[in-house]
Amino acid sequence: MKNLFKTMLFTLSLAATMPIMANVTNEPVKEMSAADRARAEQIIKRLEEIKAMDTKSMSSPEKRQLRKEVRAAKKELNEAATGGVYISVGALIIIILLLILIL
Repeated sequence: MKNLFKTMLFTLSLAATMPIMANVTNEPVKEMSAADRARAEQIIKRLEEIKAMDTKSMSSPEKRQLRKEVRAAKKELNEAATGGVYISVGALIIIILLLILIL
């Protein structure tokens, strides 16, 4: 009985979140301005330079700095392309529950 309850709860939660997750990926991409496009090209060029580097001869702090730079560049490219803020499904559920409790 306990396993049946857990299975049903999991199935219901999965069924409730799947349509929300499917809807998030269909967001339209906004048009980029000329300045944004130029900045994106600079970032892509820098990422290609980093990819071409020989990381075996670098020290650990230098590699860490490069990883941070790559993450920041990818994040900036993603934000420039989408231009929006995404809320995860879990955060959305928590917000809804808090609103229900408050109101």
